[in-house]
This record gives sequence, structure tokens and C-alpha cells, in this order.
Amino acid sequence: MSGAAIALAAGLALGAAYFWGLWWTVRRGLTAANPALWFGISALLRLGALLTGLYFIGRAGWPSLVLMLGGILIARAWVTRAARTAA
Repeated sequence: MSGAAIALAAGLALGAAYFWGLWWTVRRGLTAANPALWFGISALLRLGALLTGLYFIGRAGWPSLVLMLGGILIARAWVTRAARTAA
């Protein structure tokens, strides 16, 4: 698999995990006893995973980073559309 395909796949995977995690946190956090804890821990975990992926893919150069960011945006659109139909 080429570096470009890996970067795009990583962007899709990390973006999907980030935005599905956000959707899941909002749904669970609104009914939780301590929503601030839910939202805080979720934000730290999601951002930590996303930034770690961006760091490692970004070391391959800016074209890989751009492809990964494109994958994240595609995943965002997909998760947003899927969450609307699921709600």
C-alpha cells in the first residue's frame, strides 16, 4: 500500500473515530450525572488520538498530511449524515 493510501485511510479512520466519539459523547453526556466529566475526558481522548495520528502521518511530509486532513473531512461528512438519519 502506498504512503498516500495509508495517509487517506488513516484520516478516514481517525476522523470517523473522532466524530463518532463526539456523537456518542453528546448523546450519553446529556443524560449523565456528571456531564462535565464525560465531555472533558472524551475531548482529551479524542484529541489525543487525532493529534497523535496527525503527528505520525505528518512526519512523512505535507502531501501525506493534506491527504489525511482530506480523509478527516470526508469522515466528518459521512458521520454527520449517518448521525442525522440515526437520530
